[in-house]
Amino acid sequence: MKSIAFAVFLVCSIAFASAELRCEHKELDIPKEWLDMVDPCINKMRAQIEEELKAAMQYMAMGAHFSKDTVNRPGFAKLFFDAASEEREHAIKLISYLLMRGELTSKVSSLIKRNLIPKTTSWANGVSALKDALRLEATVTKKIRDVIKVCEDNSAHYNDYHLVDYLTGDFLEEQYHGQRDLAGKVSTLEKLMEQHGELGEFLFDKKLL
Repeated sequence: MKSIAFAVFLVCSIAFASAELRCEHKELDIPKEWLDMVDPCINKMRAQIEEELKAAMQYMAMGAHFSKDTVNRPGFAKLFFDAASEEREHAIKLISYLLMRGELTSKVSSLIKRNLIPKTTSWANGVSALKDALRLEATVTKKIRDVIKVCEDNSAHYNDYHLVDYLTGDFLEEQYHGQRDLAGKVSTLEKLMEQHGELGEFLFDKKLL
């Protein structure tokens, strides 16, 4: 009898605790004056988060391709898996920025959509993959510049100086360095393969490690 009574007490306690720990609460009366981002800029930032996630998934596909036993290029696999992590980190930075500005209090899950599946999942060789990576980075760079343009000068004549400076200084700087690095890798690998064929790609892959 005592064990039954204890069980009933335990169930009631858990139910009471669950009710107390609910995440639901009344709408808070927080001043809105500090929320100063305009909708066109917010929408562009949300779209850029999706672009960064799409780029991350594409790099994941590249890394997976070069990891296959039939391809076996661990250097290329590492390069692209690292790039995927960087793109994901960019998305996290943009999400953190919107949170800091108080502009990501709803529909957070909608930032991660189902259309992130990579368009390409196999490559003939390392050169073709590097060229695709360079094109991908150029597209991401253009998208970032579009965000800057909208947030710097829009119909509301509002210039978000802080965000523009953040994107220009942190993101574009990294993009331009990354594009130059990929272009150099394409140049080097094409010269190696011209002289040594697949052996050139093999040696380049080892260098990437």
